[in-house]
Amino acid sequence: MKIKFCGAAKMVTGSCHLIEYANKKLLVDCGMRQGQDTKTELGEDSFPFDAASVDAVLLTHAHIDHSGLLPLLVKKGFSGDIITTEATSQLCTIMLPDSANIQEYDAQLENKKRQRAGKKLIEPLYTMQDVNNTLKLIKGVKYDETVKLSDEVTVRFKDAGHLLGSASVEIWITEEGVTKTLAFSGDIGRAERPIICDPKFIEQADYVIMESTYGDRNHEAGTNDEKEAQLASVLRSAIARGGNIVIPSFAIGRTQELLYYIKRFIANNTVKGLEKIPVYVDSPLGIEATRVYERSADGYYDEEAMELRREGSPFDFETVNFTRTADESKLINVTPGQKIIIASSGMCDAGRIRHHLKHNLYQKNATVIFAGYQAVGTLGRLLVDGAEKVKLFGEEIRVNAVIEHLSVFSGHAGRNELVDWVSAITPKPDRVFLVHGEEEALDMLAEAIRSLGYNVTVPNLLDEVVLTDGRKDGEPEAPSVQAPAADVESVEELTHEYKLVEQMERILKLAEEMSFKKSPDVSLKLDIMENDLAAFADKWEKMFE
Repeated sequence: MKIKFCGAAKMVTGSCHLIEYANKKLLVDCGMRQGQDTKTELGEDSFPFDAASVDAVLLTHAHIDHSGLLPLLVKKGFSGDIITTEATSQLCTIMLPDSANIQEYDAQLENKKRQRAGKKLIEPLYTMQDVNNTLKLIKGVKYDETVKLSDEVTVRFKDAGHLLGSASVEIWITEEGVTKTLAFSGDIGRAERPIICDPKFIEQADYVIMESTYGDRNHEAGTNDEKEAQLASVLRSAIARGGNIVIPSFAIGRTQELLYYIKRFIANNTVKGLEKIPVYVDSPLGIEATRVYERSADGYYDEEAMELRREGSPFDFETVNFTRTADESKLINVTPGQKIIIASSGMCDAGRIRHHLKHNLYQKNATVIFAGYQAVGTLGRLLVDGAEKVKLFGEEIRVNAVIEHLSVFSGHAGRNELVDWVSAITPKPDRVFLVHGEEEALDMLAEAIRSLGYNVTVPNLLDEVVLTDGRKDGEPEAPSVQAPAADVESVEELTHEYKLVEQMERILKLAEEMSFKKSPDVSLKLDIMENDLAAFADKWEKMFE
């Protein structure tokens, strides 16, 4: 069995991992590369494998950097099942068509330029037909449902707490009579986030592939109350300035959180004057995603959100306006008065947000609020890093607006939360692979996890690793963990034999550590250990007489 890192290796976007076993291939995620991640040897439109040879895909969640190249995979010949959660399958029905529209529109614009210059025309990365073919292959499952894909593979999706339907994936693969467990974290969320439930831990895995987006830092605030307080404070200051409040927002997840908070602020009179300011959700995708959120509550909402839902939509209030058409969008900036504009994309690389930034960045009384991670190479990252000028639609725009960055609203776990997540897996995995992060974040998280005794690897893009059982030379193989039966609610506890071997390994490790101690009483301690072990051995012999 081996794994090849085909994306998000020493990068933040483009998650894509290929597992090969028993002459079969399983892909975990197939995400779009964004920002500087498009400048690798893979570019935007290639895979380091034959798409038609892949047997199945497991999708952790709907964000485009995890799902966005699925239609390209299908276009290039993939025809197997795409397994994901039911909520993710619903979000894909709006996310992927939106992406296809962007691909077709961008290709159309480029071809107009090429036609005038007498250059060869290009094709879009994929089309709406490719998306329709992809959606037919998606199969939705419930959280914690054990699914048998084949005689060799069983999978289960655990709530990752990052986004509606987001999941970590457990995969049991049997090859040559031995079963090994792989755990893919997906994007790990944070506890006490609004609307969705907290992330769930995975209990056991031989190999872990884990995200590292915030591996180099912890978030400033953790609780829901602290996040609300920060957003409320920023909104108060922005309202006092008198200009428009522009919020670049991911259409799925962040937009719904912002609406949820604004509705609470208005109901509780938390931010004075907010109830008088119109809020525009200027994102057709964000509007559709909000509708998916509204009808996908059961099994995904936390208790507080469910209680609010019983009183109506958690995202609708008197001053909110949902603008679908381009004409409606254009009217926003010419309409007098202060307003809040929530628009996609979250990193400002495309979409209507760029038009709103063009109309507001130069104004000193305007505020731009970033509520999440901004990848290197994106316009959002330039603004967060303090750029004084940016170029939009060929025009240089002076940045006079106040730029606020609320990293506490990130949907990704911070460093300590990531360490807690992997530490919950017992016994320690044979190997932990860190992906989905900038190099500094990867290196710092790797150091933190290694200090706890883990074997950590930070793979390069296109690295291929043969997965072994982690044994030292001459060391007997531990009993393998059996995959759970299909349609069982949870994995049973490890076998007694495995637990005994685990304890034996602990004892051997203690004995090895003691032999290197220089303390004056080391001999006495070794004598005590020897006597204790002899007593255990005698006791066990008598048990089987």
